[in-house]
Amino acid sequence: MNLEILTPLGKTYSGEVNGVQLPGVDGSFEVLDNHAPMVSALKAGQLKVLLEKNRTESYKIQGGFVEVLNNKVTVLVEGSEAV
Repeated sequence: MNLEILTPLGKTYSGEVNGVQLPGVDGSFEVLDNHAPMVSALKAGQLKVLLEKNRTESYKIQGGFVEVLNNKVTVLVEGSEAV
């Protein structure tokens, strides 16, 4: 699936991933390939990008939203930086 992390300053991440772990306002959750459509609010915390089997990347994000639609995950946040 495709993941994009967007901030007011531009695109932090764009690419194909196996999944993503997100800090939701009601608790952390994970979005995997072919997830049902959804929109959710995010709190500040760590976003984990699941790339290949044992390879991940982490980003520290500020609050925002995530949209999952047609196997594309769009994360809209106030700020993001690689950890």
